[in-house]
Amino acid sequence: MNKADQIKRTMDFALRVVRLVDSLPRTTAGHVFGKQLLRCASSVAANYRAACRGKSTQDFLAKLKICEEESDESAFWLELIDASGLLPSKKMGNIIDEAHQLNAIITAACKTTAAKLRKQ
Repeated sequence: MNKADQIKRTMDFALRVVRLVDSLPRTTAGHVFGKQLLRCASSVAANYRAACRGKSTQDFLAKLKICEEESDESAFWLELIDASGLLPSKKMGNIIDEAHQLNAIITAACKTTAAKLRKQ
């Protein structure tokens, strides 16, 4: 998958999270979990886009590492929302799986880029 496709995929993930957060109950937990999830999921998309425009391989890797952290955090908040029962599990759909897939892709890209830097 090329960078343009990945940029779109991370943006689509963020948009799915926006809709999910809007459907959370108007409770303290719903507000707190939703706010945290929205921040990290949108950060994945924004930082991946920034990484793809990196000025150097080091810059690319630094921004990609932020994406890695934020995608893992997104998975955490999604899992917590699911486990807390704030939304029915069926409403969560495959968004948790998508968070894990994005994290795996980004982690692999970090490892590949770090290995490339070590060879230089």
